[in-house]
Amino acid sequence: MEYLLSIEEVAKRTGLTAYTLRYYERIGLIAPVGRAAGGQRRYAASDMAWIEFLLRLRTTHMPIGKMQAFAKLRGAGDSTVPDRRQMLEEHLTDVLAEIEAMSQSAVALQAKIEHYRSMEQSLASNSPMTQGTADEHPRPLRARTREVERNRRASR
Repeated sequence: MEYLLSIEEVAKRTGLTAYTLRYYERIGLIAPVGRAAGGQRRYAASDMAWIEFLLRLRTTHMPIGKMQAFAKLRGAGDSTVPDRRQMLEEHLTDVLAEIEAMSQSAVALQAKIEHYRSMEQSLASNSPMTQGTADEHPRPLRARTREVERNRRASR
C-alpha cells in the first residue's frame, strides 16, 4: 500500500504553505487530491513528483498562467505531449536568456567591484584619481539589454 502524506507533511517537505497547496488545487495546478475518510487531503508520491516539478517551473519564473496551461495540457493526456514539449522548450529558451543576462550583469558587477577596490586603494594612499567617474560604462544599460533581447530572439 502506498504511503500518503497529509497537507501538513507536504507543506513541510515542499516549503509551500497549506494555503498555497489548497490554492494550487483550486486553480487547477494540482489535480484534485485524494481524501481520507474524514475529508483530509492525502497526497500520493505522484502528487509529490508533480508538485516538485511545479516548484521548478516557479523557480524558473514561469508565470502562473502558463503553469496552469501546462497543467491543463497534462491533464488532457498523452495526446498533448508535443504541446507540452514545445511549451517547455520555449520556456527553456527564456530561462537561458535570463541566465545569460544575469551572467552579463554579474560580470559588470564584478568589474564595478574591482573598480571600487582600486579607487579605495588610491584613496587610502592619498593618490589623486586619474580614472574616470566611478559610474562610467562604455555602453548604456539600455543598449546592452536590447542586445541580450535581440540575441535571445535570434536563437529561437
